[in-house]
Amino acid sequence: MEERQQSKPGKAHLILDTRTRSIPINERIFGSFVEHLGRGIYTGIYEPDHPTADKAGFRQDVIDLVKELGVTAIRYPGGNFVSGYRWEDGVGPRSERPKRIDLAWHSGESNEFGLHEMADWLDELGGNELMEAVNLGTRGIQEALDLLEYANIPSGTALSDMRRRNGREQPFGIRMWCLGNEMDGTWQIGHKTAHEYARLVAQTATAMRMVDPDLELVACGSSSHSMPTFGEWERTVLEEAYNQIDFISCHAYYEPHNRDMASFLASGVDMDGFIRDVASVIAAVRGRLKSKHQVYISFDEWNVWYQDAEPSKPPVGIGNWPQGSRLLEDIYSVADAVVFGDLLITLLRNADIVHSASLAQLVNVIAPIMTEPGGPAWRQTIFFPFALTAKYAKGGSVLLSQEDAETCETSQYGDVPMTDSVVVRGADGSLTVFVVNRSLDRSVEYRSDLSGLYKAGKVVVQSLHDDDVDARNTLEDPERIGLQTRKDFTFENGKLSIMLPPVSWTAIHLD
Repeated sequence: MEERQQSKPGKAHLILDTRTRSIPINERIFGSFVEHLGRGIYTGIYEPDHPTADKAGFRQDVIDLVKELGVTAIRYPGGNFVSGYRWEDGVGPRSERPKRIDLAWHSGESNEFGLHEMADWLDELGGNELMEAVNLGTRGIQEALDLLEYANIPSGTALSDMRRRNGREQPFGIRMWCLGNEMDGTWQIGHKTAHEYARLVAQTATAMRMVDPDLELVACGSSSHSMPTFGEWERTVLEEAYNQIDFISCHAYYEPHNRDMASFLASGVDMDGFIRDVASVIAAVRGRLKSKHQVYISFDEWNVWYQDAEPSKPPVGIGNWPQGSRLLEDIYSVADAVVFGDLLITLLRNADIVHSASLAQLVNVIAPIMTEPGGPAWRQTIFFPFALTAKYAKGGSVLLSQEDAETCETSQYGDVPMTDSVVVRGADGSLTVFVVNRSLDRSVEYRSDLSGLYKAGKVVVQSLHDDDVDARNTLEDPERIGLQTRKDFTFENGKLSIMLPPVSWTAIHLD
């Protein structure tokens, strides 16, 4: 890549509102997503012949990295996959499980890995929460009830006793359930109109609550901010099912269309608008219904994804249904990681309405962790912003703030602030400022007066930046990109000053 000529540095000033109460961060914001897609499971988290595999076939090198990443709830088993999935295929003796074809990704499915294996894997992680999706594409209410009975009833029924015979004496105790996936999308098996889906989700939710009234249920919202049915879809679903559900979902993926890097770096502007638009529909429906119930947003798919790239194209051919193909294996750059970090900042800033989010996905498939079959596992560039943010923000709260920043021009969003940030009070009382510089060619002189909250102590600054914004971590060079500890800042009497390089993500931690 040609060396970029820097212009005169811009200026940005972070202003904290110390008089307003902070917003608690729901730990589910640091969730992720595992789908039966490509190598996400097979040769990803599950590879019985791998040198690090345990008796259950789980790769321990991957488990170590997932723990380091700091994810919480895991959404499973899809995704598009779930709209054609029969959950009972993935339980019972492996030798008796049927092999199927998956229409969503034109793949084969051995069903070696199912609900029990996912729960066992989460137990090895340390008891992470399972967020289960039900098939409302080719199936419906009865199948959802059957799965709920199998998973959560202690004993004494046909399906709960089947679970016990299959090796799980105690119920899985799944609290959070996704009612289908992207049902607004014409690509989805069993795609429905808003009215069709709204009626089905209300009926399914009502029936599931007859089994357990304390479940937390997620209805499908729009698959992107640009869907032609956006807004009207949310209104229709909420009007029909508002008091039966707890969340409505948002999905968003970003890439630099036509190599428009300036707009790509400002993707957080679109995500922020998406969240605000959905929140306004929630508020409007709640007001019209005079409901005391609050529905929140589950942003249960988000990431950078090069959807038109060759790795995202599934196999073709009626006789070609391979399992574990290399699908959606985007290799992320520094620029991708900066956009990713900005998306995470946006989710945290909206913690009042976003109570759950799932990074899509976790291993190999548009993922922060990559593996090689029989070989190593390594961290992608997007691993670092997520891991450090989870470390400092999990269990904490967001402090209200605003920025007075110069702007940069984009063709898609107009003039946008050069910097975007969020300030978090950690569970341990520490303070962290997460900030990105969206400019392609200008550094930013970033200042803030934090004396009202913090005057002295240890300050650790880490940035993700490289002069080559296309630099990546690969199998051949897995540690090309990492976090850089910064010393070139000043912090005196609570006043912070630091220069943020172009296309950078930075965490300023005051211990």
